[in-house]
Amino acid sequence: MIQAGLEEGEASRGEQALAIEAHGLVKVFGDNRAVDRVDLSIPTGCIYALLGPNGAGKTTIINMLTTLLKPDEGSARIFGHDVARETQVVRQLISVTGQSAAVDERLSATENLVIFGLLLGLSRGEASRRATELLNEFGLEEAAKRTLDKFSGGMRRRLDLASGLIIQAPLIFLDEPTTGLDPRTRMQMWESIRRLVSSGSTILLTTQYLEEADQLADRIAVIDHGHLVAEGTPRELKATIGKATLHLDLAEKRSTDEAVRITQTVLNTKASSPEPGLVTAPMADPDRVTDLLVALRQANVHLAEVSVREPTLDEVFLALTGDDKAAEEGEKS
Repeated sequence: MIQAGLEEGEASRGEQALAIEAHGLVKVFGDNRAVDRVDLSIPTGCIYALLGPNGAGKTTIINMLTTLLKPDEGSARIFGHDVARETQVVRQLISVTGQSAAVDERLSATENLVIFGLLLGLSRGEASRRATELLNEFGLEEAAKRTLDKFSGGMRRRLDLASGLIIQAPLIFLDEPTTGLDPRTRMQMWESIRRLVSSGSTILLTTQYLEEADQLADRIAVIDHGHLVAEGTPRELKATIGKATLHLDLAEKRSTDEAVRITQTVLNTKASSPEPGLVTAPMADPDRVTDLLVALRQANVHLAEVSVREPTLDEVFLALTGDDKAAEEGEKS
């Protein structure tokens, strides 16, 4: 039945330009409007990130798209299949990796993965081969025979992720996939996510790590207090708060005032000095930077370093959501 569902999903994916299409999603818990009229259009074959503070509504959106919660209002389709009316078909087209998996502490890592494979319709041989592949991919091969009660927190998290990838579904939901991982393992997980997309899957992930969204996502939706407050590529979102900034580190601090004056004259924009020896200016006209460097040399203003810095995703996030990190009632993340 799973294989039939996947074949049907592949056909649907060929016909549909979108992996996920949602209109006006609403979910209310008591007095809390956790998700408030959210629209999403997610193309096939991409990595799409839902970014937002705790309580923003990210997990509630995931739960509605994966048929775990019914929307109070609105609709959603997965590869053209309605999540409310075609629940079984949708479930055969998706894989969901949450913030913890239903593993058995008394069993080994291999035994847990094999059981997941059997439950998903694999033969014992296929389940064993897939378990070995995933344990190697997530750096758990040396702990394959160890029971889970002897795993560290980071090892448990890697096994949680592996258990959700026993069968590579056309659409994979990853809810904060790298929470609790060390930096090296986090980067390994990023490579695994990229491989999944290159081999045909679409990924929707939630994250609170701004660098993760910046590194991985083709498009990002910023969610705050249940609302979709911005959507676009990382570059597009950064552009909403301003242009790149030119940074001039001067070799001599006493040249600061002269450097500010020349920069403003040549670039025809306001320059500033956050500290002695440093001059910054918006990159209103990048073609004029060469003229500026020539003018500074002619004025005997020597530079130690020149750099151009784009707005960061951190700055975008704070501009869009403020610093209110309070979790909303009834919402986990």
